[in-house]
Amino acid sequence: MYKMAVLGDRDSVCGFSCLGVETAVVYGEADAKEQFSRLVNENYGIIYITEYYAELLSDEISLLEKAVTPAVILIPGVKGNTGKGMANISRAVEKAVGSLILD
Repeated sequence: MYKMAVLGDRDSVCGFSCLGVETAVVYGEADAKEQFSRLVNENYGIIYITEYYAELLSDEISLLEKAVTPAVILIPGVKGNTGKGMANISRAVEKAVGSLILD
């Protein structure tokens, strides 16, 4: 069975632990790379990552684009938001529901 995790700064990811999702709190680019690599190699099926850290890890994420797992999903965070996370969430909801319901 696959696991699910969220990677980002403490303020952005702490609420996910209440939902039973493992949180990978990172403190800088080197730590983000190390944590992301750990999650990829430890059988995680879904990795949510804040937009800020997704930008820093874009090379590592692009290597996984054609892989079945893990699915890397961008989410908005407390800082460094570009709108990509919300756009990804909107597309996923639209695909699942069949209509754009988020604006």
